[in-house]
Amino acid sequence: MSTSTPTRRSPFSRRPPEDGPRVGFRQLLPYLAEHRGVLAVVVVISLVASATTLVQPLLVSQVITLVGESKPLGMLVVGLVALVIVTALLQGVQHYLLQRTGTSVVLSARRALVRRVLRLPIAEFDRRRTGDLVSRVGSDTTLLYAVITQGLIDAIGGAVTFVGALVAMVIIDPVLFGLTALVIAVAIVGVGALSRRIRTASREQQEKVGDLAAAVERAVSAIRTVRAANATERETTAVEAEADGAYRAGVKVAKISALIVPVAGIALQVSFLVVLGVGGFRVASGAITIASLVAFIMFLFLMVMPLGQAFGALSSVNQALGALGRIQEVLVIPSEDEGDAAPTGATPPAPIAAAPAIAFEEVRFRYPEDAHATEAEKALAAEGLALPEGTDREPGDTPDGGSAHEREVLRGVSFEVPRGARVALVGPSGAGKSTILALIERFYDTTAGRVLLGGVDVRELPRVALRAQIGYVEQDAPVLAGTIRQNLLLAAPAATDEECVEVLRSVNLGEVLDRDPAGLDAAVGEDGVMLSGGERQRLAIARALLTRAPILLLDEATASLDGTNERLLRDAIEAASEDRTLLVIAHRLSTVVDSDRIVVLDHGRVVGIGTHAELVDSTPLYRELAQHQLLV
Repeated sequence: MSTSTPTRRSPFSRRPPEDGPRVGFRQLLPYLAEHRGVLAVVVVISLVASATTLVQPLLVSQVITLVGESKPLGMLVVGLVALVIVTALLQGVQHYLLQRTGTSVVLSARRALVRRVLRLPIAEFDRRRTGDLVSRVGSDTTLLYAVITQGLIDAIGGAVTFVGALVAMVIIDPVLFGLTALVIAVAIVGVGALSRRIRTASREQQEKVGDLAAAVERAVSAIRTVRAANATERETTAVEAEADGAYRAGVKVAKISALIVPVAGIALQVSFLVVLGVGGFRVASGAITIASLVAFIMFLFLMVMPLGQAFGALSSVNQALGALGRIQEVLVIPSEDEGDAAPTGATPPAPIAAAPAIAFEEVRFRYPEDAHATEAEKALAAEGLALPEGTDREPGDTPDGGSAHEREVLRGVSFEVPRGARVALVGPSGAGKSTILALIERFYDTTAGRVLLGGVDVRELPRVALRAQIGYVEQDAPVLAGTIRQNLLLAAPAATDEECVEVLRSVNLGEVLDRDPAGLDAAVGEDGVMLSGGERQRLAIARALLTRAPILLLDEATASLDGTNERLLRDAIEAASEDRTLLVIAHRLSTVVDSDRIVVLDHGRVVGIGTHAELVDSTPLYRELAQHQLLV
């Protein structure tokens, strides 16, 4: 008994292990329906071109007959030339419209995919590689182009030509037609068997291209780390391995497609030889005339040509359906707002005046399965294996030991942030601090318990309305490629240049403006590489301050700052927090000792709440942290 070997999944791929949705021609229709007007015109042109093509053999037959009878040709030759020219012009117009429509179909698919990708739940980005998503937007959607330009419309016109030629051949000589049909029927059966394999092979090819894009994105995004670690050759080898995988998958598609091409050629050659041999015999016996044989041969070519187009269309559609399966896999994922109890545009509940700005009530949370698994775990999981017992996990906010979906990150967390107060979250790595901010932003929803904003459950607030009240600075302070102005206006598009300059100087970034003549239009480079780590962090804080949101969430906002800049930034944040609520995560206790309230977390639980002095006396963990940082 044979056993099938499971397909090895690339360690660079973070695709969910399940297969994508099954798709058929019906899933292509929405993309075509958007351009039905132009496609209808193209179909009419194709039909007219097919009609003019079918008339040509009849005119040629008449010309041969008249020549044989030594009669004048009259306007037959002129008519034949005119038909050839008209057919060529129609085909040129059809080609242009198909190319333009094909490009429009790709644009529609990319728009739909981009709109969905940028609205996916954060958990989906935890599960998927950026490079693979980019590949779906770029590479997969391109295959839809071939459906229009090389497939369906040509097949419609070709079908008319095919049927017309078939009828004419039956009328001219049923015996020759019967022999020709037998050869072509065998070819159709062969192509049908091969086409089913193309869709599967094409999807595999697109997945391999996605893995390659993910591998390149991984290496390029960390190129400085790779160079510093002398890992350039190893990373090159890893990316080349993915390129080899994409090549092998492409060769597999090419092999199957290559089998289809000679089938059409063989069908034409065998049919032609049969017609010449049997047709010549029938002409000699007087069963048909030479003019009829010539017309029959011309109709044979007209019938086989659209048959080849149909074979090509079948191949194109199956390849497109393979790619469309990957596209639909993303499009069918509910967006962040779909099914939300508070959809975008809904009137948000009014906050309760006496309620704290933020409150956690017995909040429990576990990340979606594999959301924070390490790369080693993901690669092993793809092979159906488990991480060896005792293997260390990567540091982070996921609890040590076990996988992310097996253990809760937060376990009954309760605390309040009064309006206008400065509250700090402290604790060892993995305590769940960053997760708390992610729940306030509703990047995830709680497993149990409630997060309240102004006394209102955040799940009752549209995410747009919720996030409009919050300025959020992430731990790694991401800076987008572009200019300083573009980064600042990301969350406050209506801010003026004066406001941008003011907020930059408030966080001690005035020298960045002064050192570049472009000022606000100075480029920051990919991921802000033209700025220092501290400058990137201060720019992210300036971006949050510019929104004038009533609540500020700062995740390790001063981690990359030296003493001088930390002091200046603390002054800026203190000034900005006069009419704001501030919730800060900090490992440097020196930055939060003067907070109104400090919440101490350990392994997903609150182990102490109070001021610095109170916690030093009451909470051993906080006292230990303070002693390590020479604050007691």
